[in-house]
Amino acid sequence: MSGKRRGAVAGKRRSEMMEETRAKLIRSARRAFSEKGYAAASMDELTAEAGLTRGALYHNFGDKRGLLQAVVDQIDGEMAARAQAVGARAETEWDGLLAEGIAYIEMALEPEVQRIVLLDGPAFLGDPSQWPSQSGCLQVTLRKLEGLIAGGTVKPVDAEAAARLLNGAALNAALWVAASDRPQEVLVKAIEAFRVLAEGLLVAPG
Repeated sequence: MSGKRRGAVAGKRRSEMMEETRAKLIRSARRAFSEKGYAAASMDELTAEAGLTRGALYHNFGDKRGLLQAVVDQIDGEMAARAQAVGARAETEWDGLLAEGIAYIEMALEPEVQRIVLLDGPAFLGDPSQWPSQSGCLQVTLRKLEGLIAGGTVKPVDAEAAARLLNGAALNAALWVAASDRPQEVLVKAIEAFRVLAEGLLVAPG
């Protein structure tokens, strides 16, 4: 094997090992943040559980906050994928878009989502609308709204403005549910209001 090929193989192996290390740390942190909360989770304990050192955490994520960002991005990405899967089963594009928003709000009842994404996330990472995962969701909503506007289902408003407001409504509804001491009651109110607000975009509300 030539030196160049050996170097390429070694580089690939290092890359795979780095990805494996990151995955271990995220998995361990996800469990710790869910069970204890971000503030109470010990870096020494979660790295030991992953069979790694604090040095590995610092090398891959910079610090504990960087690790939280990675965990939040992973869970929020999963939430978006699950919501989109729900939307894909709807009969129409509009019904699918509405179903996605409602599914996202409903996930606020799940303990892991509630604690990590909706409570600790904003507290330690700042405005959720600025998270990379939320930016991805915004682009998906934007493309769908552009299609619905072009097809005459949605009023001819600015698609980006509508996407930001629709996603913001779903996110803030989820944050409200997560922070409430009566989440089930709040969920019903939030979904009803979200549906009414969203339907205001329709050319002919159903």
